[in-house]
Amino acid sequence: MILGGLFDLDTKSSRIKELELQMAAPEFWDDQDTAQAVIAEVNNLKEYVNNFKEVEDLHDNLEVSYELVREENDRELFEELTSEMKALRKKLNDFELQILLNEPYDTNNAILELHPGAGGTESQDWGSMLLRMYQRWAETKDFKVETLDYLAGEEAGLKSVTLLIKGHNAYGYLKAEKGVHRLVRISPFDSSGRRHTSFVSCDVTPEMTDDVDIEVKTEDIKVDTYRASGAGGQHVNTTDSAVRITHLPTNVIVTCQNERSQIKNREAAMKMLKSKLYQLEIEKQQQELAEIRGEQMEIGWGSQIRSYVFHPYSMVKDHRTNVEVGNTQGVMDGDLDPFIDAYLRHQMK
Repeated sequence: MILGGLFDLDTKSSRIKELELQMAAPEFWDDQDTAQAVIAEVNNLKEYVNNFKEVEDLHDNLEVSYELVREENDRELFEELTSEMKALRKKLNDFELQILLNEPYDTNNAILELHPGAGGTESQDWGSMLLRMYQRWAETKDFKVETLDYLAGEEAGLKSVTLLIKGHNAYGYLKAEKGVHRLVRISPFDSSGRRHTSFVSCDVTPEMTDDVDIEVKTEDIKVDTYRASGAGGQHVNTTDSAVRITHLPTNVIVTCQNERSQIKNREAAMKMLKSKLYQLEIEKQQQELAEIRGEQMEIGWGSQIRSYVFHPYSMVKDHRTNVEVGNTQGVMDGDLDPFIDAYLRHQMK
Protein backbone atom coordinates (compact mmCIF):
# COMPACT_ATOMS: atom_id res chain seq x y z
CA MET A 1 0.00 0.00 0.00
CA ILE A 2 1.28 3.49 -0.85
CA LEU A 3 0.33 6.61 1.08
CA GLY A 4 -2.80 4.86 2.37
CA GLY A 5 -3.30 6.84 5.55
CA LEU A 6 -2.67 10.16 3.89
CA PHE A 7 -5.96 10.14 2.01
CA ASP A 8 -8.10 8.66 4.81
CA LEU A 9 -9.87 6.11 2.63
CA ASP A 10 -11.65 4.60 5.64
CA THR A 11 -13.46 7.90 6.30
CA LYS A 12 -14.46 8.20 2.65
CA SER A 13 -15.64 4.58 2.51
CA SER A 14 -17.69 5.09 5.68
CA ARG A 15 -19.26 8.19 4.15
CA ILE A 16 -20.18 6.22 1.02
CA LYS A 17 -21.96 3.58 3.14
CA GLU A 18 -23.75 6.28 5.12
CA LEU A 19 -25.02 7.96 1.95
CA GLU A 20 -26.02 4.67 0.34
CA LEU A 21 -28.21 3.97 3.37
CA GLN A 22 -29.90 7.33 2.77
CA MET A 23 -30.44 6.40 -0.87
CA ALA A 24 -32.11 3.14 0.13
CA ALA A 25 -34.71 4.92 2.29
CA PRO A 26 -38.29 4.94 0.85
CA GLU A 27 -38.57 8.74 1.18
CA PHE A 28 -35.23 9.42 -0.53
CA TRP A 29 -36.77 10.84 -3.72
CA ASP A 30 -39.27 13.08 -1.91
CA ASP A 31 -36.81 15.96 -2.22
CA GLN A 32 -35.38 15.79 -5.75
CA ASP A 33 -32.67 18.43 -5.25
CA THR A 34 -31.32 16.81 -2.07
CA ALA A 35 -31.44 13.37 -3.70
CA GLN A 36 -29.41 14.58 -6.69
CA ALA A 37 -26.85 16.21 -4.36
CA VAL A 38 -26.46 12.94 -2.40
CA ILE A 39 -26.02 10.91 -5.59
CA ALA A 40 -23.41 13.37 -6.86
CA GLU A 41 -21.47 13.15 -3.58
CA VAL A 42 -21.54 9.34 -3.64
CA ASN A 43 -20.29 9.27 -7.24
CA ASN A 44 -17.49 11.73 -6.44
CA LEU A 45 -16.37 9.76 -3.38
CA LYS A 46 -16.44 6.49 -5.30
CA GLU A 47 -14.40 8.03 -8.11
CA TYR A 48 -11.80 9.21 -5.57
CA VAL A 49 -11.56 5.80 -3.85
CA ASN A 50 -11.45 3.90 -7.16
CA ASN A 51 -8.74 6.17 -8.54
CA PHE A 52 -6.60 5.63 -5.46
CA LYS A 53 -7.06 1.86 -5.67
CA GLU A 54 -6.06 1.95 -9.35
CA VAL A 55 -2.86 3.78 -8.40
CA GLU A 56 -2.20 1.15 -5.72
CA ASP A 57 -2.77 -1.72 -8.15
CA LEU A 58 -0.50 -0.19 -10.78
CA HIS A 59 2.20 0.33 -8.13
CA ASP A 60 1.94 -3.26 -6.92
CA ASN A 61 2.11 -4.61 -10.48
CA LEU A 62 5.13 -2.43 -11.15
CA GLU A 63 6.99 -3.91 -8.18
CA VAL A 64 6.32 -7.43 -9.46
CA SER A 65 7.43 -6.52 -12.98
CA TYR A 66 10.58 -4.90 -11.63
CA GLU A 67 11.57 -8.06 -9.74
CA LEU A 68 10.95 -10.18 -12.87
CA VAL A 69 13.17 -7.90 -14.96
CA ARG A 70 15.93 -8.14 -12.38
CA GLU A 71 15.74 -11.93 -12.34
CA GLU A 72 15.18 -12.65 -16.06
CA ASN A 73 16.95 -9.69 -17.72
CA ASP A 74 14.48 -10.05 -20.60
CA ARG A 75 14.02 -7.21 -23.13
CA GLU A 76 10.31 -7.89 -23.60
CA LEU A 77 9.75 -7.76 -19.84
CA PHE A 78 11.76 -4.54 -19.67
CA GLU A 79 9.52 -2.93 -22.34
CA GLU A 80 6.46 -4.06 -20.37
CA LEU A 81 7.94 -2.51 -17.23
CA THR A 82 8.52 0.78 -19.08
CA SER A 83 4.92 0.81 -20.29
CA GLU A 84 3.64 0.17 -16.75
CA MET A 85 5.79 3.01 -15.42
CA LYS A 86 4.26 5.42 -17.94
CA ALA A 87 0.75 4.29 -17.00
CA LEU A 88 1.47 4.76 -13.29
CA ARG A 89 3.00 8.20 -13.88
CA LYS A 90 -0.09 9.34 -15.80
CA LYS A 91 -2.49 7.93 -13.20
CA LEU A 92 -0.52 9.56 -10.38
CA ASN A 93 -0.58 12.87 -12.22
CA ASP A 94 -4.37 12.69 -12.63
CA PHE A 95 -4.82 11.70 -8.99
CA GLU A 96 -2.58 14.53 -7.79
CA LEU A 97 -4.79 16.98 -9.66
CA GLN A 98 -7.84 15.49 -7.98
CA ILE A 99 -6.18 16.10 -4.61
CA LEU A 100 -5.25 19.67 -5.55
CA LEU A 101 -8.90 20.50 -6.18
CA ASN A 102 -9.75 20.79 -2.50
CA GLU A 103 -10.75 24.45 -2.22
CA PRO A 104 -14.34 25.44 -1.36
CA TYR A 105 -16.62 24.96 -4.38
CA ASP A 106 -13.93 23.34 -6.57
CA THR A 107 -16.32 20.43 -7.15
CA ASN A 108 -19.15 22.75 -8.25
CA ASN A 109 -20.39 23.49 -11.74
CA ALA A 110 -18.82 26.57 -13.33
CA ILE A 111 -20.32 29.74 -14.77
CA LEU A 112 -18.02 31.04 -17.51
CA GLU A 113 -18.44 34.43 -19.19
CA LEU A 114 -16.63 35.86 -22.20
CA HIS A 115 -16.51 39.61 -22.89
CA PRO A 116 -14.56 40.89 -25.93
CA GLY A 117 -12.54 44.06 -25.41
CA ALA A 118 -12.20 47.07 -27.69
CA GLY A 119 -11.70 46.22 -31.33
CA GLY A 120 -15.18 45.57 -32.68
CA THR A 121 -15.53 42.66 -35.10
CA GLU A 122 -11.96 41.46 -34.57
CA SER A 123 -12.36 41.02 -30.79
CA GLN A 124 -15.88 39.66 -31.15
CA ASP A 125 -14.64 36.98 -33.54
CA TRP A 126 -11.91 36.10 -31.04
CA GLY A 127 -14.68 35.71 -28.44
CA SER A 128 -16.48 33.15 -30.62
CA MET A 129 -13.21 31.24 -31.11
CA LEU A 130 -12.74 31.02 -27.34
CA LEU A 131 -16.37 29.95 -26.93
CA ARG A 132 -15.73 27.02 -29.28
CA MET A 133 -12.48 26.20 -27.45
CA TYR A 134 -14.23 25.90 -24.08
CA GLN A 135 -17.09 23.91 -25.58
CA ARG A 136 -14.62 21.45 -27.09
CA TRP A 137 -12.69 21.22 -23.81
CA ALA A 138 -15.93 20.46 -21.94
CA GLU A 139 -16.72 17.69 -24.44
CA THR A 140 -13.39 15.99 -23.69
CA LYS A 141 -14.36 15.94 -19.98
CA ASP A 142 -17.91 14.70 -20.69
CA PHE A 143 -19.23 17.91 -19.12
CA LYS A 144 -22.57 19.38 -20.15
CA VAL A 145 -22.69 22.96 -21.44
CA GLU A 146 -25.72 25.24 -21.26
CA THR A 147 -25.79 28.70 -22.84
CA LEU A 148 -27.42 30.97 -20.26
CA ASP A 149 -27.03 34.20 -22.20
CA TYR A 150 -25.73 35.07 -25.67
CA LEU A 151 -25.41 38.41 -27.42
CA ALA A 152 -24.25 38.16 -31.03
CA GLY A 153 -21.90 40.61 -32.71
CA GLU A 154 -23.14 42.86 -35.51
CA GLU A 155 -20.98 41.35 -38.27
CA ALA A 156 -19.38 38.26 -36.72
CA GLY A 157 -18.57 36.68 -33.38
CA LEU A 158 -20.22 37.66 -30.13
CA LYS A 159 -20.54 40.63 -27.79
CA SER A 160 -20.89 38.43 -24.71
CA VAL A 161 -21.78 34.89 -23.70
CA THR A 162 -22.48 33.14 -20.41
CA LEU A 163 -22.12 29.37 -20.13
CA LEU A 164 -23.07 26.98 -17.35
CA ILE A 165 -20.60 24.08 -17.49
CA LYS A 166 -21.85 21.10 -15.50
CA GLY A 167 -19.48 18.43 -14.24
CA HIS A 168 -17.50 17.27 -11.23
CA ASN A 169 -14.65 19.74 -10.53
CA ALA A 170 -15.74 22.01 -13.42
CA TYR A 171 -15.06 25.15 -11.38
CA GLY A 172 -11.85 23.70 -9.93
CA TYR A 173 -10.44 23.29 -13.43
CA LEU A 174 -11.87 26.39 -15.09
CA LYS A 175 -10.83 28.85 -12.40
CA ALA A 176 -7.44 28.56 -14.12
CA GLU A 177 -8.97 30.36 -17.13
CA LYS A 178 -10.04 33.53 -15.35
CA GLY A 179 -8.35 36.58 -16.85
CA VAL A 180 -7.65 38.24 -20.18
CA HIS A 181 -6.82 36.15 -23.26
CA ARG A 182 -4.79 37.87 -26.03
CA LEU A 183 -4.77 36.91 -29.71
CA VAL A 184 -2.20 37.96 -32.33
CA ARG A 185 -3.01 37.04 -35.95
CA ILE A 186 -3.43 38.25 -39.52
CA SER A 187 -7.00 39.53 -39.47
CA PRO A 188 -9.44 37.83 -41.88
CA PHE A 189 -11.46 41.06 -41.72
CA ASP A 190 -8.59 43.29 -42.88
CA SER A 191 -8.30 43.50 -46.68
CA SER A 192 -4.73 44.76 -46.28
CA GLY A 193 -3.69 41.57 -44.46
CA ARG A 194 -2.34 43.38 -41.44
CA ARG A 195 -1.60 41.80 -38.08
CA HIS A 196 -4.10 42.53 -35.29
CA THR A 197 -4.09 42.05 -31.52
CA SER A 198 -7.41 41.27 -29.81
CA PHE A 199 -8.43 40.79 -26.19
CA VAL A 200 -11.25 38.87 -24.51
CA SER A 201 -11.93 38.76 -20.79
CA CYS A 202 -12.90 35.41 -19.29
CA ASP A 203 -14.67 35.39 -15.92
CA VAL A 204 -15.30 32.15 -14.02
CA THR A 205 -17.37 31.65 -10.87
CA PRO A 206 -18.71 28.54 -9.13
CA GLU A 207 -22.41 27.86 -9.46
CA MET A 208 -23.90 28.36 -6.02
CA THR A 209 -26.25 25.71 -4.66
CA ASP A 210 -29.35 26.59 -2.65
CA ASP A 211 -27.73 25.60 0.64
CA VAL A 212 -25.06 28.33 0.35
CA ASP A 213 -25.90 31.25 2.62
CA ILE A 214 -25.28 34.40 0.59
CA GLU A 215 -27.74 37.12 1.53
CA VAL A 216 -29.19 39.21 -1.29
CA LYS A 217 -31.65 41.82 -0.03
CA THR A 218 -34.70 42.57 -2.15
CA GLU A 219 -34.11 46.30 -1.88
CA ASP A 220 -30.55 45.84 -3.21
CA ILE A 221 -31.57 44.46 -6.59
CA LYS A 222 -33.27 45.80 -9.69
CA VAL A 223 -34.99 43.24 -11.93
CA ASP A 224 -35.70 43.94 -15.61
CA THR A 225 -37.41 41.64 -18.09
CA TYR A 226 -37.07 41.73 -21.88
CA ARG A 227 -37.60 39.59 -24.94
CA ALA A 228 -34.95 36.94 -25.39
CA SER A 229 -32.75 37.06 -28.47
CA GLY A 230 -30.92 34.20 -30.08
CA ALA A 231 -29.94 32.46 -33.28
CA GLY A 232 -33.49 32.75 -34.60
CA GLY A 233 -36.37 30.38 -35.27
CA GLN A 234 -37.59 28.33 -32.37
CA HIS A 235 -34.85 29.66 -30.06
CA VAL A 236 -36.35 33.16 -29.90
CA ASN A 237 -39.09 33.66 -27.34
CA THR A 238 -42.18 35.72 -28.13
CA THR A 239 -42.65 36.87 -24.52
CA ASP A 240 -40.56 38.97 -22.14
CA SER A 241 -39.03 35.91 -20.47
CA ALA A 242 -35.39 37.02 -20.34
CA VAL A 243 -34.26 38.47 -16.99
CA ARG A 244 -31.60 41.02 -16.07
CA ILE A 245 -30.73 41.55 -12.40
CA THR A 246 -28.63 44.49 -11.21
CA HIS A 247 -27.11 44.37 -7.73
CA LEU A 248 -27.18 48.05 -6.82
CA PRO A 249 -24.48 48.16 -4.07
CA THR A 250 -21.85 46.52 -6.30
CA ASN A 251 -23.28 47.29 -9.78
CA VAL A 252 -22.95 43.61 -10.66
CA ILE A 253 -25.27 42.74 -13.57
CA VAL A 254 -26.35 39.24 -14.56
CA THR A 255 -28.68 38.13 -17.36
CA CYS A 256 -30.35 34.85 -18.26
CA GLN A 257 -32.53 33.99 -21.27
CA ASN A 258 -31.93 30.25 -21.56
CA GLU A 259 -35.24 29.13 -20.07
CA ARG A 260 -38.70 29.59 -21.58
CA SER A 261 -40.14 30.65 -18.23
CA GLN A 262 -39.42 34.06 -16.72
CA ILE A 263 -39.54 32.44 -13.27
CA LYS A 264 -36.86 29.91 -14.17
CA ASN A 265 -34.70 32.56 -15.78
CA ARG A 266 -34.97 34.63 -12.62
CA GLU A 267 -33.95 31.64 -10.47
CA ALA A 268 -30.94 31.00 -12.71
CA ALA A 269 -29.98 34.67 -12.69
CA MET A 270 -30.14 34.78 -8.88
CA LYS A 271 -27.75 31.82 -8.73
CA MET A 272 -25.40 33.66 -11.07
CA LEU A 273 -25.63 36.78 -8.93
CA LYS A 274 -24.79 34.86 -5.76
CA SER A 275 -21.83 33.29 -7.55
CA LYS A 276 -20.49 36.69 -8.57
CA LEU A 277 -20.98 38.15 -5.08
CA TYR A 278 -19.12 35.18 -3.63
CA GLN A 279 -16.27 35.73 -6.11
CA LEU A 280 -16.10 39.42 -5.22
CA GLU A 281 -15.79 38.55 -1.54
CA ILE A 282 -12.99 36.06 -2.24
CA GLU A 283 -11.11 38.64 -4.34
CA LYS A 284 -11.54 41.22 -1.60
CA GLN A 285 -10.03 38.84 0.95
CA GLN A 286 -7.14 38.03 -1.41
CA GLN A 287 -6.47 41.73 -1.93
CA GLU A 288 -6.46 42.38 1.82
CA LEU A 289 -4.01 39.52 2.39
CA ALA A 290 -1.78 40.83 -0.40
CA GLU A 291 -1.72 44.29 1.17
CA ILE A 292 -0.76 42.79 4.53
CA ARG A 293 2.09 40.86 2.85
CA GLY A 294 3.13 43.87 0.78
CA GLU A 295 2.41 42.08 -2.51
CA GLN A 296 1.23 43.69 -5.72
CA MET A 297 -1.79 41.81 -7.07
CA GLU A 298 -3.84 42.30 -10.18
CA ILE A 299 -7.30 40.81 -9.82
CA GLY A 300 -9.89 40.59 -12.53
CA TRP A 301 -10.01 42.18 -15.95
CA GLY A 302 -6.58 43.77 -15.93
CA SER A 303 -4.67 40.50 -15.58
CA GLN A 304 -3.59 39.14 -18.97
CA ILE A 305 -3.00 35.44 -18.43
CA ARG A 306 -2.33 33.94 -21.86
CA SER A 307 -1.24 34.90 -25.37
CA TYR A 308 -2.30 33.01 -28.50
CA VAL A 309 0.04 33.89 -31.38
CA PHE A 310 -0.98 32.71 -34.87
CA HIS A 311 1.42 35.00 -36.78
CA PRO A 312 4.37 35.40 -37.40
CA TYR A 313 4.82 32.07 -35.55
CA SER A 314 2.53 29.59 -33.77
CA MET A 315 2.63 29.63 -29.98
CA VAL A 316 0.29 29.70 -27.00
CA LYS A 317 1.99 30.90 -23.82
CA ASP A 318 0.62 31.16 -20.29
CA HIS A 319 2.25 34.17 -18.61
CA ARG A 320 1.63 32.89 -15.06
CA THR A 321 3.40 29.55 -15.41
CA ASN A 322 5.47 30.11 -18.60
CA VAL A 323 4.00 26.96 -20.15
CA GLU A 324 4.28 27.15 -23.94
CA VAL A 325 2.54 25.00 -26.56
CA GLY A 326 3.40 25.17 -30.26
CA ASN A 327 0.28 23.33 -31.45
CA THR A 328 -2.11 26.30 -31.53
CA GLN A 329 -4.78 24.31 -33.40
CA GLY A 330 -4.76 21.65 -30.70
CA VAL A 331 -5.29 24.29 -28.02
CA MET A 332 -8.15 25.89 -29.97
CA ASP A 333 -9.67 22.42 -30.29
CA GLY A 334 -9.87 22.23 -26.50
CA ASP A 335 -6.51 20.86 -25.34
CA LEU A 336 -6.22 23.11 -22.27
CA ASP A 337 -5.06 20.50 -19.77
CA PRO A 338 -1.33 21.44 -19.88
CA PHE A 339 -2.20 25.01 -18.87
CA ILE A 340 -4.76 24.02 -16.23
CA ASP A 341 -2.43 21.38 -14.76
CA ALA A 342 0.48 23.82 -14.50
CA TYR A 343 -1.71 26.55 -12.99
CA LEU A 344 -3.08 24.30 -10.24
CA ARG A 345 0.40 23.07 -9.32
CA HIS A 346 1.74 26.65 -9.43
CA GLN A 347 -1.00 27.77 -7.03
CA MET A 348 -0.08 25.02 -4.57
CA LYS A 349 3.57 26.14 -4.59
